[in-house]
Amino acid sequence: MSANTSTPSTSPQPQPAAPSQDATWWRRVALLLTGQTFSLLGSSVVQYAIFWHLVMQSDSGSVMASAMILTCLPQAVVSMVGGIWADRGNRKLLIILPDAVIACLTVLLAAAFATGWANLSLIMLVLALRSAGGGVQIPAVQAFIPQITPQAKLMRVNAVNGTLQSANQIAAPALAAALIAILPLWAILFVDVTTAVIGIGFTLCIRVHRAAHARPDDGESAVRSTAERGTVAGVIRDLREGFAYAWRFRRIRSIILGNALVCFVNVAPMNLTLLLINRAYRHDSLDLGFAVFTSTSDKLAANELAWSIGMILGGLLLSSIGAKRIRDCLRAVAVGFVLIGVTTAGLGLAPTLLAFLIVDFLTGLATPLAASPAFTLLQQEAAEDMQGRVFGLLNAFSTFGTPLGMMVFGPLADMVDVRLIFIAGGVLTVSLGCWLAYVGRVTRRR
Repeated sequence: MSANTSTPSTSPQPQPAAPSQDATWWRRVALLLTGQTFSLLGSSVVQYAIFWHLVMQSDSGSVMASAMILTCLPQAVVSMVGGIWADRGNRKLLIILPDAVIACLTVLLAAAFATGWANLSLIMLVLALRSAGGGVQIPAVQAFIPQITPQAKLMRVNAVNGTLQSANQIAAPALAAALIAILPLWAILFVDVTTAVIGIGFTLCIRVHRAAHARPDDGESAVRSTAERGTVAGVIRDLREGFAYAWRFRRIRSIILGNALVCFVNVAPMNLTLLLINRAYRHDSLDLGFAVFTSTSDKLAANELAWSIGMILGGLLLSSIGAKRIRDCLRAVAVGFVLIGVTTAGLGLAPTLLAFLIVDFLTGLATPLAASPAFTLLQQEAAEDMQGRVFGLLNAFSTFGTPLGMMVFGPLADMVDVRLIFIAGGVLTVSLGCWLAYVGRVTRRR
């Protein structure tokens, strides 16, 4: 096959996806996305309920900080090993097992709450184990999608998946708030168990022949024994191979580093949105005719709603129109970064609450353009037997970026005007977008 870039060693050869002549591919994709949507909804509802329980019971910032770390750090660490498993093992099984294990853990936590045995240590342990499960499942899902999807349809499938996740961000907190008002926490925990069973059922219905993992670039690893791969030395070797592979190809390397840096300079400051609203618009009221926002809780809810609606519309536009027009995924991500950077800076410059909500909506609208093409590029250009590790690195680097950014920007928000953090984060994100645009230009795919 011919090279795919105008410069050597910038992008690997495109990988074959599910055959386009297979008319049943959409059924497999529908089963996967439906099952994962149910599973994610239940997990999110329970996550919200647990966090609100911790807030109400402890009223402690340190407890909340510990809980946030335990929902991020295990996933980031396990993702790298989870990526290896996705390359070496059965991806369908790796999607199902975490849901099953997490469901069992959730049943045990529900029993502990029902019998009065639940304590802070147990809750934190379950949060950490749930996070670790995500580190196994996320790389497996992202590597499984191109295994069942024709390459020409990957952008659309990723955009639809992103839209479903955005809808979850609206539905999950609303459902959690309704349930927590009428049910004890132990009963709410069974929502996750139920949706996990549904998700497992849908995934089990997927019929796919797993392609053999050929290693054209490394004959030695093709004959490596299963026993060696299961050792610590084998895992370390696989990790080194994954890092070396991702670093070798400039487009893949740029996507992983770009996402990690954006999580550091943009996503982390965006977590201060609630603080910005509370400080800048606490005494403002907004009458839209059909709704009046006066209390801080109303404004915070409007902020989440504006961003989530923007995300959903952006995903729908990308899946229907953008998927047909995007020719270079890397340059599309660059445009997405620039747009997000401009709107992030706009949040810091917004003079009124109405202007803030409009810009927040535009931020959500631009977000799918930065996310879906990034996933599509990795699925198209990474070798089939390296996709798990590539997505494991993407998830690990991005997950680490957000808490590291919060360690910097959180304390800084108590020292300077929080609006300046948004402006600075926006400018830095635009700079990252320009860098990716340059990389996209010099490594443009033929």
